[in-house]
Amino acid sequence: MNARRLTATVLCSAAAMTALSGCAKKGEIVVDSGVGITAVRSKCPAVGIPDYTGDVTLFAKPGDKTAANIDVVASMTDVRTQCNQDAGDKVFAQVSFQVQARRNNTSGARQVTLPYFVTVLQGGTAVISKRVGNVTLNFADGEARAQAAGSGSVYIDRAAATLPDDIRERITRKRKAGDADAAVDPLADPKVKAAVARASFEVLVGFQLNEDQLAYNATR
Repeated sequence: MNARRLTATVLCSAAAMTALSGCAKKGEIVVDSGVGITAVRSKCPAVGIPDYTGDVTLFAKPGDKTAANIDVVASMTDVRTQCNQDAGDKVFAQVSFQVQARRNNTSGARQVTLPYFVTVLQGGTAVISKRVGNVTLNFADGEARAQAAGSGSVYIDRAAATLPDDIRERITRKRKAGDADAAVDPLADPKVKAAVARASFEVLVGFQLNEDQLAYNATR
């Protein structure tokens, strides 16, 4: 599964739903034999890179952030996940990614090690866990570019990622065309919306940046 880029604190949740007649697609509302959402979310987490953490720039001389002083630039790409939501009381997700880097001084072989984080976020704001790892790039003598692979794995409590039965029933219950709530999006109910948020998890990956590096990414 390819990842999408996310902000660090905002989880994209329910999409807008459209009433259709005929065949229903996943997540849409059925109106031919009663109204109800045909499918509910996966327990697997969404995966993405928080804003401003997918790139890192190293400078040759501290304090000089001019273009002429750039030493190494690296970017995190091709973030993917594999998830097993059907085994035991934990949901297991494994994240993999590539780091592509470029250096300005190509003289000599060189190793550059960059730290990265893997964080589990619940409900868009609550940090459940965070792990920091390292990825090492090997530049060959005379080569400006290098690439390396990184990975991380997380476990999420299955019960926490499962919607309560009453909330699931309110979302999926079919409604007759004449019912008062037939045209009302159940996810507009604050109680339902909050329950969906609590059961929603993200795995966020990015470079472990210091304050100066983060500020540089945010303002360049």
